[in-house]
Amino acid sequence: MTWIVIRASGFIAYILLALSAMWGLAISSNLLGRSTSKKTLTFMHESMAVGSLLATALHMLFLYLDEFVEFGPREIFVPGASVWEPLSVSFGVVAFYGLVLITASFYVRKAIGQKAWRFIHFGSFGVFLGAALHGIMAGTDSGTPAGIGIYVGSIVIILALAAVRSITAGQPASPAPRPSRPRPAVREPESDSNETAQPGPASARA
Repeated sequence: MTWIVIRASGFIAYILLALSAMWGLAISSNLLGRSTSKKTLTFMHESMAVGSLLATALHMLFLYLDEFVEFGPREIFVPGASVWEPLSVSFGVVAFYGLVLITASFYVRKAIGQKAWRFIHFGSFGVFLGAALHGIMAGTDSGTPAGIGIYVGSIVIILALAAVRSITAGQPASPAPRPSRPRPAVREPESDSNETAQPGPASARA
């Protein structure tokens, strides 16, 4: 039972992390348009990162509870301490710390400033790479058709979105269209029906 939870939570954590990275790249590349507010898009991006972190915590908890491979606190939290697959586990541990930092940055964004927040978020590429290497090297399902599709598909999509982001980085965002204002109605000058008649030749002779 624990091994099933370990495998499922690992996949869920990776998928949510990949979706969060894709969403962030799509937002920064202005691929999602302006039909939805940026606050809502950022909230979805943040929610995926939080979900990935929670799934990773569940993954680590059940690794600790599992009796097949002995994982203590040191093996779980210290890179290189694991006897079982030390390199791949190290990738996972480092990716976990990076995910904690990036997720926490959402809540201190105003305090650290936009520039620092963006700098921290550039680390998401390293987090994704570490998580992908950990899953491919240590995951027992990485060789299955579903596993290959998830890893290869996510890597290709993120590379494509990163290429689009690099192309659009120097281009200014298109301004939002301004709502058209109704033109004021032009009133036609009314003819004066009470205009005084000018005396004609007949009245002049009277």
